[in-house]
Amino acid sequence: MSKFAYLSVLLGCLMGTAWLELFLRTKVYRRTIRLILTILPVLVVFSIWDAYAIAQKHWTFDTRYVTGITTVANIPLDEILFFIVIPICAILSFEAVRSARNWYAGDEDSK
Repeated sequence: MSKFAYLSVLLGCLMGTAWLELFLRTKVYRRTIRLILTILPVLVVFSIWDAYAIAQKHWTFDTRYVTGITTVANIPLDEILFFIVIPICAILSFEAVRSARNWYAGDEDSK
């Protein structure tokens, strides 16, 4: 396997949901502050969790599948990107379903 396997999966996830932004006009990327405020808690909480688990030797990352670039507390860059990419894909999917079904979520602009 490749050292870029983890990144390849993340890229596949992004590519698999990117069309939702374009064709269903979900406007997820246009609402930058909202997107950051959604992703930031996930990134912080799970990075702390990962840092603890790595420090306690509860889990490791197979060096055959990650780039080998580590961030704070020995967390692989690939894992940090996971905490950003997967929530974006989930939000895109949610907004696409909402758009297609005309579902009200309570955060729409008042008119």
